[in-house]
Amino acid sequence: MTKKRKTQRASRQELVLYQAKSGQIEFRGDFEHETIWGSIPQIAALFGVQNPAISKHLANIYDEGELERVTTVSKMETVQMEGKREVKRQIEYYNLDAILSVGYRVNSKQATQFRIWATKTLKQHILHGYTINKKRVAYNYEQFLRAVSDVKALLPVGGRIHAQDVLELVNAFASTWFSLDAYDTQRFPKKGITKKQVTVTADELSQVLENFKEELRAQKQATALFGQERSERAIQGIVGNVFQTFGGKELYQTVEEKAAHLLYFIVKNHPFTDGNKRSGALAFVWFLRKAGVLRASLTPEALTALTLLVAESDAAEKDKMTGLVLLLLQK
Repeated sequence: MTKKRKTQRASRQELVLYQAKSGQIEFRGDFEHETIWGSIPQIAALFGVQNPAISKHLANIYDEGELERVTTVSKMETVQMEGKREVKRQIEYYNLDAILSVGYRVNSKQATQFRIWATKTLKQHILHGYTINKKRVAYNYEQFLRAVSDVKALLPVGGRIHAQDVLELVNAFASTWFSLDAYDTQRFPKKGITKKQVTVTADELSQVLENFKEELRAQKQATALFGQERSERAIQGIVGNVFQTFGGKELYQTVEEKAAHLLYFIVKNHPFTDGNKRSGALAFVWFLRKAGVLRASLTPEALTALTLLVAESDAAEKDKMTGLVLLLLQK
């Protein structure tokens, strides 16, 4: 059993082709919500039974409370040919949860093969913590390598970012991936998406960084020079830049823009004698958490790679670097 995707329109609506022994059966894809949709005739063809059998199993599934109709059924407009006429009808489609539930109830050879496959996949996931679709990996392997190459191309020659950190960045960008051409032509977002008032003072941020410094010193992970300001009011100057206004309006109007520039200014302006990268990364995460927009995809490894990428970038590429961060923070 394999799945293949093809784009149906320029929008996010796509199709999943689920190939059983009886041949290919077309399902609607809804990858924004990570599911697929199938009509009763499609599900019946998938498991090799008649439509009434599927209707009966679905009715039992909902009557027994195994699933809720409101979250697993969607009415979609479908164009059908009746004779020589095109007729638009509202047809009920059932999502992946419903299809899987039916698959464990149907009595047919195809359903049995489905259960063997599903049990094997579940067992692998339980034992190993992951499952691998080898055909899917092969299908996407070239695109994956291209994505890794795109990230590596951003790095300076002889940079200190490890391969594993590059992969973490690839993973972090998975839902909003970009091409190297987009980077070269600076086709990055210039604005964030979260307009939310988050108040930060220089004293507050300084205290957060001071606590961080003491914690690292206690763990013997920082020297006495770590976190010492090069000049008086250096952090106050950075906070002022991030929250500056012009003509009564904030220069950086969204949470994401403020976070991106907070990271950039601390890392690139070197306000501290030592520890600018770690301090910048902490301030970045702390501000996002304070604003309630910290993404789970921003793993420690991805944050490390992103911070080093900013640190080793050319000063002339500030807009590219902040644009890259904004792209990462898009939901």
